[in-house]
Amino acid sequence: MFRQTKRRTDGRKNYDAVVYQSSGATQYNSRLSFYAQPPLEEITLEEFETWAIDRLKVLIEIESSLARTKSTKDIEAIVKPLLAKLLPLTSNASDAVKTQERKKDHYSHYILRLVFCRTEDLRKKFIRNELMLFKIRYALLSPQEQKDFVNDNRDTLPWDYLPEGDRAELAQQLYSASQALVRSIVSLNDEKLGDDTIKATMAKQLFIMVPFEKVPDLVASRMVLIRKGNAYIPSMAQLSLLAMEYTAKLDDALVKTFRALPRLDEDDRLVPLLNHLSTNFSSFESGMEFGTDAANTADIQASTVGSAKIMSHMPLCATNMLQGLFANHHMKYTGRQQLGVFLKGIGLNVDEALKFWQDSFCNGAGGMTSETFNKEYKYNIRHMYGLEGGRINYKPWNCSTVLAKPKPSKGEFHGCPYRDFHPDKLVGELNSMGINDNQDITAIMDDVAKTEYTIACTRVFELTHKNQMKGGKNFDQMHINHPNLYFDRSRQLERAQGGNVN
Repeated sequence: MFRQTKRRTDGRKNYDAVVYQSSGATQYNSRLSFYAQPPLEEITLEEFETWAIDRLKVLIEIESSLARTKSTKDIEAIVKPLLAKLLPLTSNASDAVKTQERKKDHYSHYILRLVFCRTEDLRKKFIRNELMLFKIRYALLSPQEQKDFVNDNRDTLPWDYLPEGDRAELAQQLYSASQALVRSIVSLNDEKLGDDTIKATMAKQLFIMVPFEKVPDLVASRMVLIRKGNAYIPSMAQLSLLAMEYTAKLDDALVKTFRALPRLDEDDRLVPLLNHLSTNFSSFESGMEFGTDAANTADIQASTVGSAKIMSHMPLCATNMLQGLFANHHMKYTGRQQLGVFLKGIGLNVDEALKFWQDSFCNGAGGMTSETFNKEYKYNIRHMYGLEGGRINYKPWNCSTVLAKPKPSKGEFHGCPYRDFHPDKLVGELNSMGINDNQDITAIMDDVAKTEYTIACTRVFELTHKNQMKGGKNFDQMHINHPNLYFDRSRQLERAQGGNVN
């Protein structure tokens, strides 16, 4: 995985890597892994970065969902499509495809260990998100795959299954001791079962024998049968046991990785990549294009951009800039850039953009003349659309780019309101958006206090669109890290309900 020979290059520091003896193609027997063995083969720098970013996008989605207190069922629905796209682990593909998918999963996990091992807070975040990913993937396995996974890790798991004959002999005792545990698990899955169904469910369960000291909570609550020093756990509760083992192993591994991290300091290829990954945790996007569907952008014109109908779909940063522009009939450079590429992204073409900015600057008390506008601002707007200068087709700013810009000074309206507004002003804006519940306001302000600005914005989106999102598609609940994504998703929800947006 790392450079295996000492190499001398002009202008490059020397780096002595640990030399591993690779045993050829790594064998991955299961779609699930404890990641006990480090990767030994070489990969390219491009694979190093792209694999890590793909996994990071999944973890960002999990982090956002957990922060917004989504249920496990909702998180699974949100993350599964993303896993299929970015980190697939198919069971019915060819051996070559399986190996490549599992290799990517294996390496990306270890790469992110290097990113998240650096502080205790990062380690906790990584463990929390990876544990949820582990649980989601476990639920995707068939019962036989789950059993095979446990068998493959039997050397590290102090478990065994109760033989069929013993299970039949202890059937009544197992039912009496474990029915409360089974009911609690069933209730978590939003199912309501009667006594007969509970008995039938337990009759199909395999029971795991584990030393009773491994499950003190279950023993204390009298939810399992204790016999000859072993606790007998129904297999439907197996995931909890696996999760405890996974958490303990990963926590220990991250501490060891942190201790070994200084050995990478001399590698000027990997350290910049790792720093990039660690400092841009919430900024990686799906790569979707904005404002490309003419049918969905036909109503985006100079005369409609400032209408209540269109502005109702905009995030707070965009509405704040528009309100500042309309009130002052002027906007400084950074605000023009941020708002200009946002409007470009929602479908405002260059001709309409020129009309919009000219009307905004020239109309009103003290407005400038058309000649002044054409002389001082027309070139800049055309440049934004790639029609002047270097002909660069500028993309709308994502949240990471917005947050990287200097905070607005007096008379400026760019930036992120969740970062830049005084708490009292932000609460007032939330109230004007229809968010008045104290519990909701507190949750948003807690996100802001933790500098989780994109999570706060995502939470606001869900609260302001909760009626439209009932029974909606899974992507509607995904993390928002781009102002144009906020706008597009709002419009999609309206169209899904038959709203007339064209």
